[in-house]
Amino acid sequence: MMSSRNTEPTRIPLHVRNIDCRGYERSDGLWDIEATLTDTKHQAMESHERGIIPPGEPIHRMSLCVTLDLDLVIRDIQVDMDYTPFRLCKSASDKMERLVGLRIGSGWMRIAKERIGRQNSCTHVMELLGPISTTAYQTMHWAIEEREKNRGIRSEPAILDQCISLSRNTDVVKAMWPEFYSGNSEER
Repeated sequence: MMSSRNTEPTRIPLHVRNIDCRGYERSDGLWDIEATLTDTKHQAMESHERGIIPPGEPIHRMSLCVTLDLDLVIRDIQVDMDYTPFRLCKSASDKMERLVGLRIGSGWMRIAKERIGRQNSCTHVMELLGPISTTAYQTMHWAIEEREKNRGIRSEPAILDQCISLSRNTDVVKAMWPEFYSGNSEER
């Protein structure tokens, strides 16, 4: 007889959420960061506004395109809501313009949520702000680093102390930004 520890439970697929992020350098010196969230079900779902939604047809498909300058300031924002469970959802897209002028950095998500307000926002579009910010850094990192090298005086990288590898006391920081290395390196 097999122990229940060795028996894998059966699983039934029910829901898939995909988030696709892409970063682009534009010819005008700005950067576009796009994120799309798609939710699908493995079974039919009834929607009082859309009727029966067949398996695999998106319940949600929302896209957010944030245009940034090299200082990570939002210069423009566009929202597309191709699939929503309710018609009213689409009205939340207009509120996202309130983020124009906001700089992506420490505490920016809290400010974004305050500017939009829960009752005026779409949970799923707001969830895309996190992947947008990390995709922006991954997309723009080389250009930000190049600008800093050319300035002569190095600004402190915003990414310091944001994860285990980029803590000020690691050998990674010692190699990449020695002027911000704090010593006492203990690789974990």
